[in-house]
Amino acid sequence: MDPIIEEGYARLLETLEDLQAKKEESASELRGSMGALLARMAADAAPVVKQIGLEMLRRAKREASGELYDQEFYEKKMIALGRGDPLPYRPDDPSKPVNAQICVLDEDGAFYELMYTNIEIRTDSYLAPLTPEEAFDIYGYDLVFMLYRALYEYAKEDEELMAALARTLEYLGSSTTPD
Repeated sequence: MDPIIEEGYARLLETLEDLQAKKEESASELRGSMGALLARMAADAAPVVKQIGLEMLRRAKREASGELYDQEFYEKKMIALGRGDPLPYRPDDPSKPVNAQICVLDEDGAFYELMYTNIEIRTDSYLAPLTPEEAFDIYGYDLVFMLYRALYEYAKEDEELMAALARTLEYLGSSTTPD
């Protein structure tokens, strides 16, 4: 084989190895900064959560038909960002199993783990605060994606609303009024 081709091929392999090492280094640095990234994203998203968030169920009684009544909700609105494998029991009461475990962000930009327990006559919950680092350790990159996705969809809907308002104003401005 031609020595120039062999030399070029060897340099190409070295370049690929260098790029792979830099990529791994950057990915490791990014993983170490995920808590800071999540904290910043949560703080920036907090005002939007007040508008798009849901009132999450705190507790309720259950009729024999399965319908809920006497429902109580958490005071602050929240958005759900991830669902995890339920723990065998709740940290506040080991006698209560966890049926659903959800990572939420509240309107103050704080992360929580919301755990629901469903028994025959009652649905109950436990809200455990999480640091951004803990949230990332438990729920992973899904949190970043879901938080980005929630804001993206909100912005898209807001743009559509603004376009509809502009069309309405244009229509009103172009209509002729009877003399």
